[in-house]
Amino acid sequence: MRIQTISTPLKRGFSSFITILADIFTPIIPAIVAAGLLMALHNVLTAPHLFGTAALITSFPQLKGFADFINVLANAPFTFLPVLVGFSATKRFGGNPYLGAALGMMMVSPALVSGYNVSAAMTAHHMAYWHMFGLPVAQAGYQGSVIPMLAVAFILATLEKRLHRRMPEALDYTFTPLVAVLVTGLLTFTIVGPVMRVVSDGLTNGLLALYQNTGALGAGLFGLLYAPIVITGLHQSFPAIETQLIANVKTTGGSFIFPIASISNIAQGGAALAVFCLVKDKKQRSLASSASVSALLGITEPAMYGVNLKLRFPFYAAMIGSSVASVYLGMTHVLAVALGSNSVLGFISIASHAIPAFIISGVISFVVSFTVTFVLGRRQESPLEDGLQAATNESLALAE
Repeated sequence: MRIQTISTPLKRGFSSFITILADIFTPIIPAIVAAGLLMALHNVLTAPHLFGTAALITSFPQLKGFADFINVLANAPFTFLPVLVGFSATKRFGGNPYLGAALGMMMVSPALVSGYNVSAAMTAHHMAYWHMFGLPVAQAGYQGSVIPMLAVAFILATLEKRLHRRMPEALDYTFTPLVAVLVTGLLTFTIVGPVMRVVSDGLTNGLLALYQNTGALGAGLFGLLYAPIVITGLHQSFPAIETQLIANVKTTGGSFIFPIASISNIAQGGAALAVFCLVKDKKQRSLASSASVSALLGITEPAMYGVNLKLRFPFYAAMIGSSVASVYLGMTHVLAVALGSNSVLGFISIASHAIPAFIISGVISFVVSFTVTFVLGRRQESPLEDGLQAATNESLALAE
């Protein structure tokens, strides 16, 4: 009884945390996707051995200026990522989003050492410091950072709301923003920023180490569990991690999460299509076919909840297909350099040299999921329509 009492608040708190992350990142994902796809286009123009021995800009020098222009457009949203996160997060936490954006700008000011060069500057003892109240404060920027800005936005919004309640009305409009930004800025560069940078770097490096050390085995396990993770909603936290990985692509190489997510969605589509081939009822065939196409294009809810989970074995078959294909992803080191559609179109976001391997893994995922589902379905003693209808009736009964 005691365990149940404790676990419920923890479950609710964790669920709320995931919801908050989703609320923060959903509005800014279009900007990140646009920048990421521009980065992918730049890679297509500059990568050798993609359309020939030499890169496109080498074969066609007139494209070099266009490639440089694309590179500027692609890098800007990642460089100034704290501004986007600051605006969205501060708004979600109930503060003035423009103050959040302003603080994000302060964290990526050109007067600071670039966040991409902080580690090198520290190692070489070239870091500049402010000396305030007898304390040295590093002039370190936070370009491309996510987690530090989330913490800073929460502090800013909390402080601002308290100041609004306590500040006299005549002074509120002028002094609340001043005090909120000044105090939060001091906390950012003295305590919160450095601590959250360590947390952020630790999380990123830990995930990379796990992926690099476990290799194909770790990728296969992640592929196996990705669909159940989607059911729990935990995948809503992945954009924060993926954004960090892609923003530091020169160090990380890109995101390993995006390819596996794409492969998992393709597997759900393959399993749903197998159900389409197995059932004879027109309504069920229509549902399975449309759900399959939707999953292959990155929207898995119709396939997962409308078909695969109701029959169970197609869902398990999709997990197997996703796992097998993810092992191949791990063996060939497929990484994404941009965010995009987790689907058959995901190759657009993959590092150019790894696109063929990604396409092969997609075929593996689809074929294995389809085949396993089809074989298991043919062995069913009762018609699949009965199973789908029974599951639908059970869901309706529970809803009532």
